[in-house]
Amino acid sequence: MVGYSRASSAGQFAPICQDCSPRQECDARKLVVLCESCGRELRLRGRKVGQEGMMAALLEECQRNLEESLDYLADYWREELDLDPEDMDKRLEEVDPQVFAQENAWRRHLEEQYLKFHRWFREHGLRIPNPSWRSEYVEEIIALGYETLLGD
Repeated sequence: MVGYSRASSAGQFAPICQDCSPRQECDARKLVVLCESCGRELRLRGRKVGQEGMMAALLEECQRNLEESLDYLADYWREELDLDPEDMDKRLEEVDPQVFAQENAWRRHLEEQYLKFHRWFREHGLRIPNPSWRSEYVEEIIALGYETLLGD
């Protein structure tokens, strides 16, 4: 069964968050994968899926997170940081290198996860869900001046 949870304890069941730290303090919304009985125990509102459905959900979650990262790098970071007026036209890495490094590391992790799930579909001879998404993402991230593991 797959579903979403904000409970920090659900982090151990969130495949995309496996390398995150500190997972025990995270209250972000995360996609979790559980058996039905564990899902009931955690009061997870989810849906039953097979292996292909689970992998599609994980791939789509990577896509959503990468889109959020792209939006953050493009504009949203300006809303979070208290910027001086002269810094409004600068890039995040110029204004706050530490925040940029964290966001960039998270984006790289998501891209690695996306590629892992993408390979799974290829290895199993299955169609990639939403195949045009990847090329659109690559064009947008490169247009912002950033590198990506997803292609050129």
